[in-house]
Amino acid sequence: MNSDMVFDNIDLTKEPPTAEPLRQYYFIARCRRWAETFEQENGRCPTYFVQTFGCQMNARDSEKLAGILEQAGYVPGENEQADFVIYNTCTVRENANNKVYGRLGTLAGYKKQNPRMKIALCGCMMQEAGVVERIRKDYRCVDLVFGTHNSYRFAELLSSCQQSDSMIVDIWKDAGGIVEDLPVKRKYPFKSGVNIMFGCNNFCSYCIVPYVRGRERSREPEEILREIEGLVNDGVCEIMLLGQNVNSYGKNLKNPMTFAELLREADQVEGLKRIRFMTSHPKDLSDDLIEAIRDCGKVCHHLHLPLQSGSSRILEKMNRRYTKEQYLSLVEKLRDAVPDIAITTDLIVGFPGETDEDFAETMDVVKKAEYDSAFTFIYSKRTGTPAASMKEQVPPEVVKERFDVLLKEVQRISAQKAARLEGKTLPVLVEEINRQDAALVSGRLENNSVVHFSGTADMIGNIYPVVLEECRGFYYLGRLAAHA
Repeated sequence: MNSDMVFDNIDLTKEPPTAEPLRQYYFIARCRRWAETFEQENGRCPTYFVQTFGCQMNARDSEKLAGILEQAGYVPGENEQADFVIYNTCTVRENANNKVYGRLGTLAGYKKQNPRMKIALCGCMMQEAGVVERIRKDYRCVDLVFGTHNSYRFAELLSSCQQSDSMIVDIWKDAGGIVEDLPVKRKYPFKSGVNIMFGCNNFCSYCIVPYVRGRERSREPEEILREIEGLVNDGVCEIMLLGQNVNSYGKNLKNPMTFAELLREADQVEGLKRIRFMTSHPKDLSDDLIEAIRDCGKVCHHLHLPLQSGSSRILEKMNRRYTKEQYLSLVEKLRDAVPDIAITTDLIVGFPGETDEDFAETMDVVKKAEYDSAFTFIYSKRTGTPAASMKEQVPPEVVKERFDVLLKEVQRISAQKAARLEGKTLPVLVEEINRQDAALVSGRLENNSVVHFSGTADMIGNIYPVVLEECRGFYYLGRLAAHA
């Protein structure tokens, strides 16, 4: 697509269209007109900087923000002293909020040096109760605030922001429709995330995501497959299917489709080499999905299956809707069907009411499941969730002690599992020149482990057989196989 031609042909003397995404393309064209004036007055194009906090879905959303900004006439800035800075926020843990507030103080100083600078905030944190009020009161340097439900309207909001000296706040309480087909600036030319659904219906008692992302909404499979095909035609060889709970994909479609069926369809896309997905909720992991992972040649043998706690009692308090025994049964089924599958997980330590016995149950699952890696978290109280008002909050010193014990065991098992691959020859997707040694390239195995080996920049984006010569715990040093 010749983007210049597309936007030059939009008549800005007419009223903006009402249909999406045409309406947003109209406002991109209007922003381009503004950027042209900026360049004439300043002798350079306006710069932008996008800072992402949070999950893979946020990272994908940020690629869309960057894509719109570049089509709107902005060029990437090197740091937060750009003309337009946007924070795409997370609110899963309180620490994420505090990071944003801390950075806003720094941005206020940059804005004094560059009064034309614009600061925008979007994402999950903006949907949380009380956040916008605090920003209005304490952070008057912010120019634009919007949330998760209307992020597709970014071009329209950007245009308004360019013309206004007042803070613009546009937060929707409820989710609207799904709008895709907007510009995207991918971080990697050879791999990409693909949103297959938005929102979550699970309402785990510690989690604020359903309140800030809304209820589950699945994209039509035809749209998803068309996007995948377009990405492959643009050089993408690996995709990551994204959703808060991909296992429940398709339930709310007019013509329901399971996630296993979608995987099988994606597996047929010609030219695609690898398919990843996350996140999977254990309660919705079906036998059919396990079989699809086994049977689909392009689906990576890696599953992120959050446990959170090994105690059935705590799992019930968390509203996870599975037991320790059911979870371990799933792990057994997965390993029976796909013996080389890498299983990773999330673990929370210190949930309200967690006893020594509950923690021992978590440790028992960790030892039996033998995770390839695990993300371990100390419970973070999120205002507005049922867990925040639960009694029996665990003392911080007890939580810290348990966390250290868990982390040590997780790392021991992960290193042990990683060492089993030493000496094997496995396919590696080369992602970049090694950041410490330019004579090396870095890439990933199907199980998502990092491998470094001798190579050159022209190898980036291709898959090569690599001998894993030495395991360094969480990464490998290898060499290109002789027959490559």
